Amino acid sequence: MPQKTLPVEILGLLVDPYSVLGVSVNADDRQITKRYYVLAKQLHPDNFVINNQPDRELAEIILTRLVNPAYQQLKQIKTRKEVVAKLRLKASRLSSKAILNFQNYLKLDTDSMSTQEVEIFYEQSIKSYALGQYKSLQQFHRITKFINHLNLFYLSFSESSVKQTQNISSKSTSIVPVKEEKLVNLEFSEEKQPNFEHINYAQRHYDRAIQYQQQSQWALAVKELRDAIKLEPNNSNFYALLGVVHFQQNFSGMAKVYIRQALKLNPEHQVAIKYAKMLQIEVQNTSNPKSVAKAINIASLLSRFFFGKK
Repeated sequence: MPQKTLPVEILGLLVDPYSVLGVSVNADDRQITKRYYVLAKQLHPDNFVINNQPDRELAEIILTRLVNPAYQQLKQIKTRKEVVAKLRLKASRLSSKAILNFQNYLKLDTDSMSTQEVEIFYEQSIKSYALGQYKSLQQFHRITKFINHLNLFYLSFSESSVKQTQNISSKSTSIVPVKEEKLVNLEFSEEKQPNFEHINYAQRHYDRAIQYQQQSQWALAVKELRDAIKLEPNNSNFYALLGVVHFQQNFSGMAKVYIRQALKLNPEHQVAIKYAKMLQIEVQNTSNPKSVAKAINIASLLSRFFFGKK
């Protein structure tokens, strides 16, 4: 790679400044600025010793030609919206085969996942790869391309989800007239106030999920756990079991998402720790990225899926 300038292909990464900075397309002002300062500090020439002059020059070029311009595009809401609009257009033009190949490689079963689950997976994936993005200045562009692929996949999925929601929520005209009913205001006196017994519905869903999991009825177990999480979103037991259920179905991508979330809520959760080791998740730092070498291989492979390049 030339040291005085960057190849046109790498400069072309600026079409997705989110991937250059290593942040999600949902990032706000604070997240974007915080990430920029991290990269500015990491790529500062003073961080490179004198006997590593090539890396010192390359770091300065990457900072001035890529990172700084990317930040300039994202620091204002107006330009951010323009960037996202262009990325959405590009995502809409992806072939179904490219999306399916990407999905299969990540071992994601999006048909059985909610929009929220895909978003959790996406956000955690971005954070993981961003941590190792610029560790190798000679190969950073490959990880940046992979993050771009993640952005396009997420935007493609979110766009299709919006369309499905719009179709479901569209009004239908009934041929049967519906009689308008007046609301009746019911008031209870203190003596007649009904005494409702407190029921932990989240725990009920969790208990049923355990039964379904023991019977290998995965879809029913997942449904019960999702209902439990809606009621108690900070219960680590629910996320841990959801991770186990996905692991038992060989959906390692989603299994990692839920095990990480369980450990985030409770770092000492024994089930989560057990499966974190099996999934090769760093228990002490659940957001630890995969190795740079593996990320580079993934990015190289996925570039063929999306763009047909060798």
